[in-house]
Amino acid sequence: MANSTGGAVTGAAPHPGPADRPSRLTLPVVLVGVVLVAMSISGTAVALPSIGRDLDTSGSPLNWVVAGYNLAFAAMTLIAGSTADRVGRRRVFVVSALVFSVGFLGTALSPMILAVDVFRIVSGVGGAGIMAAGGAVLASTYEGAARNRAFALMGTMAGLGIAIGPTLSGLLISAMGWRGGFAAFTVIGLLVAVGGTRVRESRAAASERTDRVGGVLFVAALTLLMFALLEASALGWTHPAVLVTGIGGLAALVVFGIVQRHSASPVLAPALVANRGFLGWSLATLTTSIGFLGVLVFLPTYLQAAADLSPAAAGIAMLLLTAPVLVVPMAAVGLVNRGVPARALIMVALLLVVAGNLWLVTLDAEDAVAVVAAPLVLIGIGMGASFGITDGQAMALVDPDAVGTAAGFLNTLRGAAEALVIAAYSASLVGLLSARLDDADRAAEVGAGRLTDGAEAVELEAFTWSWQLTQLGVGLLCLALSVTVAVLVYGRAAASHRAS
Repeated sequence: MANSTGGAVTGAAPHPGPADRPSRLTLPVVLVGVVLVAMSISGTAVALPSIGRDLDTSGSPLNWVVAGYNLAFAAMTLIAGSTADRVGRRRVFVVSALVFSVGFLGTALSPMILAVDVFRIVSGVGGAGIMAAGGAVLASTYEGAARNRAFALMGTMAGLGIAIGPTLSGLLISAMGWRGGFAAFTVIGLLVAVGGTRVRESRAAASERTDRVGGVLFVAALTLLMFALLEASALGWTHPAVLVTGIGGLAALVVFGIVQRHSASPVLAPALVANRGFLGWSLATLTTSIGFLGVLVFLPTYLQAAADLSPAAAGIAMLLLTAPVLVVPMAAVGLVNRGVPARALIMVALLLVVAGNLWLVTLDAEDAVAVVAAPLVLIGIGMGASFGITDGQAMALVDPDAVGTAAGFLNTLRGAAEALVIAAYSASLVGLLSARLDDADRAAEVGAGRLTDGAEAVELEAFTWSWQLTQLGVGLLCLALSVTVAVLVYGRAAASHRAS
């Protein structure tokens, strides 16, 4: 759920004169693209049980439908932003919308799960370009108050897409099947591409060379780590492929850090990581993403299996989680503007996310929707408050010359966290199910929401147990990260007070 502005600030062109006014389509086209990308992130999880049944698949191949998209989105956000600055923001936006549409069309027509996974990765690449280049288009087209309004609307539309994604996707799947739902996204994506051709072209007057080595290392590290996490539940943690990819991913991450320290134009500037305040706010957005995304992706499958909900009903139930993300960000900003300390507000938000995730340990198949209602609302409010204030507070602590890199880092961190959370959550659920059922294949089927006739009670009990333990782990991780955020954010504030 990247609230992406990566690459949008760096190299922004001057505001056009009266003779070169921006097209009236500029803002609507970009905003529709943002909604589309956000919906495709939050809504796809509702389709997983239907895809699994239709293509007779489960386990990691099915989870790659979501994880592959998020991986590509996270890995390509920075690259798409810098490419837009160099070769043209309109050009990258239009091409990205076409790539996005091709990915969704290929997904709708795919005869097997491998093809679905590949085309989902293609869609993720296109989604990253729409968000990054769309932000760059707005930054180069508007200035002053108009630019602020444009980016406020961009954030609001991202929240709208996240909020309505599961519900609308569930309704589309119930009415048209999962293939029809993906085809509908294809049509809208093509309309965005056509509208993008009316946007004025712009590019940076002078842009630094791209850190290609850093970009390749980052993509490699993220891909290898995700593969290890997703495949471990099926192959086993000691399988050579899992060990090699896991160790390789960690090694690539270490080399990436070394390269960034010596690069003239690093993908991730070391000075940002050394900035304790910025790092604290970055970890805050990481924490809320971890607490939000696992529930968003995997709970619809559980609700469809345990409560026998249709995809549409499961999507409507997920509004308990996603609706607050639409309205809370502006409320949080309003509180900060009226003098409420941002540090105190983010700690309340983190507390809500931790409490909601730990509360979900009480998940029960009986009256499942009623049991999860309050925890989902708490997590949604915490995520919404974080969406409203973390970026602004983090960017205020960064040198003006580094805001583009900082924005890219924040959104890449969100995307990477989302991708890895999906992988880790899946590995935990299926791994615990395998231990409880003593059958890896059967565990994968149950994890995909398909219960065996005559054994539903046993499998549902195992599914619930694995969910409870996984949620306990997520809640404790969010708690540990929240304590770290408090130390970093309040520690910097205390240091600044002593210095003054």
